[in-house]
Amino acid sequence: MRVDVRGLTKSFGAVRAVSDLDFTVEPGQVTGFLGPNGAGKTTTLRMVLGLIRPDTGTATFDGTPYTELRDPVRTVGAVLETAFHPARSARNHLRVYCRAAGLPLERADEVLRQVGLSDAAGRRAGSYSLGMRQRLALAAALLGDPGVLVLDEPANGLDPEGIQWLRGFLRHLAHDQGRTVLVSSHLLSEVEQTVDRVVIVGGGRLVREGSMADLRAGAAGAGTVLVRSPEAQRLAETLRVDGTQVSLDGDGALTVSGRSAAEIGHRAFTAGIELHELRPHTSGLEEIYFQLTSGQEQFAAPSPGSSIPQGAAR
Repeated sequence: MRVDVRGLTKSFGAVRAVSDLDFTVEPGQVTGFLGPNGAGKTTTLRMVLGLIRPDTGTATFDGTPYTELRDPVRTVGAVLETAFHPARSARNHLRVYCRAAGLPLERADEVLRQVGLSDAAGRRAGSYSLGMRQRLALAAALLGDPGVLVLDEPANGLDPEGIQWLRGFLRHLAHDQGRTVLVSSHLLSEVEQTVDRVVIVGGGRLVREGSMADLRAGAAGAGTVLVRSPEAQRLAETLRVDGTQVSLDGDGALTVSGRSAAEIGHRAFTAGIELHELRPHTSGLEEIYFQLTSGQEQFAAPSPGSSIPQGAAR
């Protein structure tokens, strides 16, 4: 099931939280939804899920708004926050949701097993660690076995083992089961290892949308090769003979444009020049993210007397 966001716009008083936002989330992929604090991510997710009415624009699931879905629990699972009765066990917490949604009570134990909480199913949820609470929230989102998952900061509070588990779990849901997964996160290094596509927003507007390969290809420094040699000056002169662009710093390092690593290595070998390092420049998601969002305007301050609902400017 495809998620289409078209022209979403939302203001809270004098504050424009989201402005004419367009993006698509495809099935069979994990899509990362990224942006600085105050970029409008949570407001957008709330509009996608019908919790906030946009001023203009639409968010649809295969053409249908969330509020018009015939069976929303079995279509979309969402985690925007972790909320539960602290004295209720995880199993009973989920059974309450099962009764409300008309699902068999057995689903509670099935999803607890999916998220690795079977051994703690009878414990009071109030005794759970933050990471366990995140797993419990994910279990609630999975109760209806939905085709779409919308998750706001699902890795928050997870330890390294939990993050590794979440990465594999989300990729399994998308790649092996064909589900549509939209994940908002500020853990860029983790997102890079999890997502197939990214949607980057800043100041409530779309900054960039595309696959990781597309983003890397368009990043500053793409298409360059980093080279280190004790004969850096001679190597630079050798490469510049045919007009190759080379920049040389004082530490024996060269940045070469317009030539592959194989071509540079061959030229160095032919000239009898020793190399200590030869690698294409690869931009990581964090580097690309800061290139794209640097200087992005955030929300204007609200005018006197106006207010912003809690969580809106996120």
